[in-house]
Amino acid sequence: MFGKMAYNSVIPRRNVRVLEGRTLEALRRMIETQGVGIGKDIVKVDMFLNHRIDTGLLFRMGEAWAEAFREDAPDVVLTVEASGIAMAVAAAHALGDLPVVFAKKSATVVQNDAMLQAPVYSFTHKTQNIIRLDRRYLPEGSRVLIIDDFLADGEAVRGMMALCEQAGAHPVGVGIAVEKGFQPGGKRLREAGVKVLSLAIVDGIEDGIILLRPEEG
Repeated sequence: MFGKMAYNSVIPRRNVRVLEGRTLEALRRMIETQGVGIGKDIVKVDMFLNHRIDTGLLFRMGEAWAEAFREDAPDVVLTVEASGIAMAVAAAHALGDLPVVFAKKSATVVQNDAMLQAPVYSFTHKTQNIIRLDRRYLPEGSRVLIIDDFLADGEAVRGMMALCEQAGAHPVGVGIAVEKGFQPGGKRLREAGVKVLSLAIVDGIEDGIILLRPEEG
């Protein structure tokens, strides 16, 4: 799949470093003070990121993604319902009020031949979903920025890339709030040449404490 979707994975640092650094600091502080680790692989950030949303942090995250991907000239932002929608809106607004499209996880009564579909396995819920999108929302030739709240095995991102491929659209990069660095999704995407910006990377969980990867110097 990635053969047709390979992009420069190097994030431009010149204009991004200060803004991204401040955003990373704020997000890291939230994860360290309000995040909860469950078992060895569940990162719970519902108090500020996906159930109860800290809107100030949300829009700073959107600005950081916008600075990182602006030169890639996206014209639409794609995510999956439901937790990614707010983040996609923040990024799209910071990029100049781009449209946001979100793939649905459940079938609709108006489903027809114009629907794009891709399978996505949820390791959190241990279920297989089919994400769906009307191809009218993703015109052929669109330059797509993919945004999501988590990156673990990369199933959701690969599903969204599959929708882009079916639509004849071009993913220009992937923005993630929290990446589980101890799972292979991010590594696989970067090795495939996909441009990825994860604002926080979790290296593991010990005794309920979320261990964040140190920031690059």
